[in-house]
Amino acid sequence: IYLWYTHGVIIFATDSGIERTGYAFFNKKSSSHTLLKYGCIITKKSSKLEARLKKIYDDISSLFEEYLPDILIIEQLFFNTNQKTIVSIAQSQGILLLLAAQHDISVEFLTPIQIKYILTGYGRSDKKNVQKMVQLLLNLKKMPEPDDVVDAIACGLAYCSTNEKLKV
Repeated sequence: IYLWYTHGVIIFATDSGIERTGYAFFNKKSSSHTLLKYGCIITKKSSKLEARLKKIYDDISSLFEEYLPDILIIEQLFFNTNQKTIVSIAQSQGILLLLAAQHDISVEFLTPIQIKYILTGYGRSDKKNVQKMVQLLLNLKKMPEPDDVVDAIACGLAYCSTNEKLKV
């Protein structure tokens, strides 16, 4: 089934973490795409881990029910020397993967290097260059905050830019 020509494909892109999970929804039609919504789910450091994960689950579940995404794009976990960071990102991504399975949503991963290369032409671009490209490509007057939101938008933009035909 191709919903391409009528409604487009709804893409949910994320930059996940326990403290902050940035997200962005895009509607992709043919060779154009529209940013529908973006934001950040923030959990309290003082809350227990299970409560923080439940908040992420509940908030994303509500967003999925409202926007009915077809595809979930996740920034792939990369090797980091901080093992605590790796674990928390993996836990958050586990929530996303569970929700994708529950809602029958396809999942794709992009590496940070792929995202930077697609948006700036250079896979080792710094955060400022990526932010500038996000702002230019979407004609945003003000840069979204925090950085996790911009990273989610960049992830979605990169996916939209590399996929001319999306099967649903």
